[in-house]
Amino acid sequence: MVTRADIGVIGGSGFYSLLDDAEEIELNTPYGPPSDVVTVGRIGSRSVAFIPRHGRDHRFPPHRIPYRANLWALRALGVRQVLAPSAVGSLKAEYGPGALVIPDQLVDRTSGRVQTYYDTDGAVHVSFSDPYCPAGRAVAVSAARESGWQTVDGGTLVVIEGPRFSTRAESQWFAGNGWSIVGMTGFPEAILARELALCYTSISLVTDHDAGVEAGQGVTHDEVLAFFAQNVVRMRTLVSATVQALPEQRDCLCGSALDGIKLPFELP
Repeated sequence: MVTRADIGVIGGSGFYSLLDDAEEIELNTPYGPPSDVVTVGRIGSRSVAFIPRHGRDHRFPPHRIPYRANLWALRALGVRQVLAPSAVGSLKAEYGPGALVIPDQLVDRTSGRVQTYYDTDGAVHVSFSDPYCPAGRAVAVSAARESGWQTVDGGTLVVIEGPRFSTRAESQWFAGNGWSIVGMTGFPEAILARELALCYTSISLVTDHDAGVEAGQGVTHDEVLAFFAQNVVRMRTLVSATVQALPEQRDCLCGSALDGIKLPFELP
């Protein structure tokens, strides 16, 4: 029975069958409970904790997800590396449905989401110039390409507030800035992971072209869910391969993100 984990996965409910020897753990945090009970188990020799981002019944829309509780719960279980598979829209005509993007940059276009743990008792300024773990990205790209997946190494994920999709003008603006993909959940997950000195890697599956990229009526929620469901087995296989290939000892800068900073409280 596994009660601690080295690696965390935050994804959709289709990832429950990812783990062997699985056990459900109810946790509370200073920021309330996470999206759902945390499932802890194994993938090969690696101990893994899984949280369904929206809850197993998809009750949390993107702007209401308890992001702080989710990341805090993972760290409290011992997690130091996080994989974050998600569905995204493409802002480039050449990235069609089924393409996989492992972004290396992020633009925040959300509003009103709490995006820090350090909002009282003095400011804590954490470097975020490169929001994703370089080691995790390299492993994910390699695992995806070995599986034969059309994989884009790098690119910018723009995160919108949701739950609505972009207008055509917004989509064209995003594309005009050179950004690659658009989603609703990659922020503040990434910065909260950095504030806890965790490695964070986004694995983004393109489910559609965003509204401003192609003519037509634009994407619907049902279409996004249906396409992701068609690819969930393949995504599970990729996440499993990535988990097993992640380094056991971290030598990236993510783990030292808080070095030299006086924190207002002790981390789990």
